[in-house]
Amino acid sequence: MDKSIKKKKVLSGIQPSGELCISNYIGALKNWVKLQDEYECVYLIVDLHSLTVDQVPAELRQRCYSYVAQYLACGIDPDKSLIVVQSHVPEHAELTWVLNTITYLGELNRMTQFKDKSKRQKNINLGLYTYPVLMASDILLYQADLVPVGADQKQHLELSRDVAIRFNGKYSPTFTVPEPFIPKQGARIMSLQDPESKMSKSDENPNNYISLLDEPSAILKKFKRAVTDSETEIRYDEKRSGLHNLINIYCAYTNKTPTDVEKMYVGKMYSDLKVDLAEIVIEALKPIQAEYNKIYNDRGYLDQILKEGAEKASAQARKTLDKVYRKVGLIKRAR
Repeated sequence: MDKSIKKKKVLSGIQPSGELCISNYIGALKNWVKLQDEYECVYLIVDLHSLTVDQVPAELRQRCYSYVAQYLACGIDPDKSLIVVQSHVPEHAELTWVLNTITYLGELNRMTQFKDKSKRQKNINLGLYTYPVLMASDILLYQADLVPVGADQKQHLELSRDVAIRFNGKYSPTFTVPEPFIPKQGARIMSLQDPESKMSKSDENPNNYISLLDEPSAILKKFKRAVTDSETEIRYDEKRSGLHNLINIYCAYTNKTPTDVEKMYVGKMYSDLKVDLAEIVIEALKPIQAEYNKIYNDRGYLDQILKEGAEKASAQARKTLDKVYRKVGLIKRAR
């Protein structure tokens, strides 16, 4: 690439809840690694978002460190990308307050994720309600051009775009209006026990997902228990959701096509496929787990990565926030 051409900026992040699992790797982390050479990338651990549900403080801190180590172990390079813990950059919260003042109640009332999540909470907190505004702040603060989004986040990105356009129109061009980035990726990975639902790292039932840090014995056990059906032929059919999901995982880790898999297992049993798939995933996770085990216990190294990430991110964020404060009429803070 011509170095005189400015790279577009990609921003993405994961909330530190639950255990990172193979669906996070296949759907996000694997693609993040590929984006590093072509784009300027900012990868967040969005810990402020996690406060919208009850947390055990010590466990949240541990997960944040663990996520950073897993980002690195999966191939995110701190020399190429910014790895940032959201709460280390106070400008996220500061910009959120300003964006709150130009975001309409009707827009937040239409957020389907809020409706879904609020059904599971007895007392709904304001943070859960304004979650999409904090997400807009995450994106707009760094002037992100592109945001990788799944189906469940499209509505939030649309709000970010609407808020950016509204602010730019009211005050003058300030924010880059972000575009959705749809990377080439495999099929959606579903729960092992409930293949009609997406595999989730926050699932209360650990048998529903394969964690990136699962022991080989646990991976084998989970795949053996994976829901299939009462038929015997191994055939790629969306109506047979359990088997369909296992073949999708197989293809994601081997680059084979569903037709290839069907041919390989002619006359074989579901148990053959499950055991083979477990071995494939175990082998794929071995180098990630080995690197993670080296990195995670080096707290000084992780703190240094986060310190450098926060400093670089804050420098970018402050430029945006200074513009925003000046345009809305706030006095610039002396430094």
